[in-house]
Amino acid sequence: MPRPTAAQLAYGSSTVILSTLAMLLLSQTSSAVVIAIIAVAALALGLLVALTLPTPKRTVAVPAATPRRDVIRHRVGASATTPEPVREPTAS
Repeated sequence: MPRPTAAQLAYGSSTVILSTLAMLLLSQTSSAVVIAIIAVAALALGLLVALTLPTPKRTVAVPAATPRRDVIRHRVGASATTPEPVREPTAS
């Protein structure tokens, strides 16, 4: 199983904290059982948020195309009987 990313940890943690706070304030309860249910529900919601975040795709490094050094061109206007090959400079 891959490790969670920083974004997953941040979103999951903030979801747990904020949803717990909101549910406790909205329910206005003092019962230990209801507080425990709210805490478990908040943890489940935070886990759901963290796991549904898209993970970054791993890219495979593709080597850059190497310039061809064996390309030979002929000069324009050169004599047809004696072509003189000219090597193009390579970009480095």
